[in-house]
Amino acid sequence: MKSFSGKEFIKIIERKGWQLLRVQGSHHIYGKEGSIIRLSIPIHGNKALKKGLLNHLVKSAGLKDEDMV
Repeated sequence: MKSFSGKEFIKIIERKGWQLLRVQGSHHIYGKEGSIIRLSIPIHGNKALKKGLLNHLVKSAGLKDEDMV
C-alpha cells in the first residue's frame, strides 16, 4: 500500500462520508453517522502516516484497496 500523509488520508475518508467531529491538538477526530467508530488521524504537516497506523485506520474505516487511489 502506498504511504499517505494525514492530510491526504483525510481527503479519502471524507469522500466516503466521514465527518470531522473535533480537533484535539494535532489529531483530527472523525466519525460517521450510524457508526460508533471514531478515527483519530494525526496531522503533522506532510509527514507520512506509519504503516501500522495507516493499516489500522484503513481497516477501521472499512476502506478497500481501490478506495485508496
